[in-house]
Amino acid sequence: MYKNHYVSAIIAAAGMSNRMRSSINKQFISIDNKPILAHTIEKFERCRYVDEIIVVAKEDEMGYCKREIINKHRFKKAFKIVRGGKERQDSVYNGILALNGRTDIVLSHDGARPFVKGESIVESIRGAIEYGACVVGVPVKNTIKVVGDDDTIDRTPKRDLLWAAQTPQCFDKDILMEGYRKAIEDNFIGTDDSVLVERLGVDVRMIMGSYDNIKITTPEDLMIAESILKGEESIFDRMGLRLQSR
Repeated sequence: MYKNHYVSAIIAAAGMSNRMRSSINKQFISIDNKPILAHTIEKFERCRYVDEIIVVAKEDEMGYCKREIINKHRFKKAFKIVRGGKERQDSVYNGILALNGRTDIVLSHDGARPFVKGESIVESIRGAIEYGACVVGVPVKNTIKVVGDDDTIDRTPKRDLLWAAQTPQCFDKDILMEGYRKAIEDNFIGTDDSVLVERLGVDVRMIMGSYDNIKITTPEDLMIAESILKGEESIFDRMGLRLQSR
């Protein structure tokens, strides 16, 4: 199934990191003596079905990323670093424009999600080949409330229908390109790649992910990350409060 497809992974690492309250981009903060971004890239580097990795970085961090992440950790597949844009959507689009001409399957992943499991990457690729579009995610554990502008609860959605979307999100390249073309035409900004494809009327499959696949966004997330790396059950798990997605 996989051998006839050229698979490219776009790693979005151009975020502002405002909530981390750090002097450096959160992607470059080290956990277990290795930058978060290096942990993330390593997961895709190890997947034999991924043919190329494109890292999208802030313009003034591209040199640092090349020197301290790609070269220092000897990544072979991550040979392209492209400039990020104003929004995440702009950054991923810049990555799409840099895709190898042979690419037919595209994975989009957050650079600050270093705990994605290898099987999730493989299942995402399989899902894109079979269905054209899929997203990794997990069922929500908490009750979700829809709240109005006056902070009054408007409604309570049925919890067993709700999933927290994660990354990778994986697509047939032509479908993803059409989603971005339509978004640009409509001046539409979405919160992830999937919503751009959903707007085309394309069915997007949900792939079961892992609750460990957190997006590291705040200092508190760093503590959870260290716990995951040590293979320990965190206090958040014991209390049923693990952060699932942001």
